[in-house]
Amino acid sequence: MLSRVYPTIGGLVPTHQLFVGLGVLVAVVVFVVEARRRGQTDERLAYVVLGAVAGGAIFMRLGTWLQHVDLRDNASLAEQWLYGNRSILGGLFGAWLGVHVAKRLVGYPLRTGDLFAPAVALGMAVGRIGCLLTEKPGTATGTPFGITLDADTAQRLGAPAGVPLHPSFVYEIAFHAAAFCVLWFWLRHRLDAPGETLTLYLAAYGVFRFLVELVRGNDVAWLGLTRPQLFLLVTVPLLLARVVRQARRGVYDRPAPPTRIEATP
Repeated sequence: MLSRVYPTIGGLVPTHQLFVGLGVLVAVVVFVVEARRRGQTDERLAYVVLGAVAGGAIFMRLGTWLQHVDLRDNASLAEQWLYGNRSILGGLFGAWLGVHVAKRLVGYPLRTGDLFAPAVALGMAVGRIGCLLTEKPGTATGTPFGITLDADTAQRLGAPAGVPLHPSFVYEIAFHAAAFCVLWFWLRHRLDAPGETLTLYLAAYGVFRFLVELVRGNDVAWLGLTRPQLFLLVTVPLLLARVVRQARRGVYDRPAPPTRIEATP
């Protein structure tokens, strides 16, 4: 039987769920602002957002269910839904799938990656605060900015007490906050190819997440790699291959301004 205890704020609101909810809310607001800026105000976009939220929620909860080849060794789906670990990577995949299903169902034809990219980045930065406050920080570190846990917290999280630990979630918060700034203040005004900002963001996050797993402290699954790393080992090359292909096609080149022709007297 799986079990998981989440600290609460004021004994009422689960900390992790609170920040995940705030992250979703922030993402929706950014999505709406960017959609209006780009002139994409079709009411069918509401169903696309619902598809992303629903798909993300389902796969975030069930994304870590398959942990053993023998299915009898895995938790039941009900246990996984109620008590299992949450998977950010599973949530991102579920949101991507939910968007495509929703667009197909409602017949929305336009690409929406440029709307989701800054929204997901800022939403992730906020949501990861909940992970920072409730989950094991990372592996031991000799750096001066490590997080040291007291005995009670260390026992609850299954981490060593009194030892500085990598603040892996701080690394993620910083990455997503920086990615949002790049997307919001620079890239969305420079890149004209529809949907490509999301591809670039996900490719960058995939590489970053693979590296940060080295200090996350997750269980090793196979060949010294954690389950997130195995997932990324399959998906990141696909994203990078798309980026390279698009770059070779000149998709990321900004069109030169038209040449001004001076009238002759």
